[in-house]
Parts: sequence; C-alpha cells; structure tokens
Amino acid sequence: MEVSGVHHSYRRRRPVLRGVDLNLREGVLAGIVGENGSGKTTLLKILSGELRADHGTVRHHGRFGYCPQAAVLNDALTVRQHLEFFQAAYDLPDLRRAEEVMDQLRFRAYEHHRAGTLSGGTRQKLNLALALMHDPQVLLLDEPYQGFDWETYQRFWDLAAALRRRGRSVLVVSHLAYDTERLDELWRLEGGLLHPVPEVPAG
Repeated sequence: MEVSGVHHSYRRRRPVLRGVDLNLREGVLAGIVGENGSGKTTLLKILSGELRADHGTVRHHGRFGYCPQAAVLNDALTVRQHLEFFQAAYDLPDLRRAEEVMDQLRFRAYEHHRAGTLSGGTRQKLNLALALMHDPQVLLLDEPYQGFDWETYQRFWDLAAALRRRGRSVLVVSHLAYDTERLDELWRLEGGLLHPVPEVPAG
C-alpha cells in the first residue's frame, strides 16, 4: 500500500491530516499510534476507501481487508449468516478461510448464535474473521483487540505473525503502543503527520 500527501480537514476549518505519507511493504507487521483525536480513525477510513481525502493518493496492490473499531454487524443475524452474507459479497467458493480464523480465535462454538447475544470480545472476533475471510494482501485494523481476554489477545498476535510469514501486510492502529516489539515498523500520528518511531526492532 502506497500513501502520498494525504490531507483531510473537517468543514475546511479543522485540519486533521496535513500530508501523510506511508509505504506499507509486503510481509510487514506495522503499527500507528496516536492520542485520541489525532486522526487515526480518519486516516484508516481514507486508507480503506470509506472516506475521501481532500488531497493525496492511496494505492492498494491486491485485495485488502478492513476491520473497523466498531463492528458493523446485524444483531438479528447469526455468526454463520454473517459469514454467508460476506461469502456472497466476496464471491467466495466456500468458507474455509473464515472457519480457519474461527478456529484460531476459538469461537466456532458461537456459529449459530445471533450477533446481538455475543459479548464485545466475541463480536470483535467475528469482525476480524469478516475482514480476513477473503485472504487479503493488506489488512487494516482499528483497535482490533478491544474486548479480548489475555488468551485471545495472544492468539490475535499469533494470527498477525502468521499473516506476515505468508507475505501479507498488516497495519494495526491503536491509541497505545502495546507490544511494539512484535512490530517491524511503528509510526506516531501527531500534528497531522506520521513520524517514524526508530526504536522498534525488526520483527
């Protein structure tokens, strides 16, 4: 993913992004941190195509997946029905990849539960499975481990590392720099710009 000169303001009066540049290489596990209100979610919406930048370009090479901070689920549908809906949207021949993610995150037992009955952590697991089920080359994650218990949190990082080994690119956006030693690259979003954090070791 290549991002060049991205600017965005709200109502032309409040600049949030002032020229963001980012090159997310193949097989990299990267992170962006920043204070609440720094523009992290705005940037992710632009990277995913949900929001249009005022200026600048975003180029994706291959499929991408987006896991927003707030899970976009229909409370009346079961987990399985969500997967089947996205299977049709992605034109997938089967649910093999989704079922692999369900097994990795240990929530296959909830397959026939309605989304409205799920805990916050299980809703987030489903959110992640929906973003991954079409096997994207680039995965964009906004506060992806919200509501996870410690075991699931560890499984999330194992999953992210496995994606990197397969040559996928993963971008994790959070307001706190948790487990930065797991990352290959880290940037801080401050003043509308991305600043590299040099002390992150190679993953």
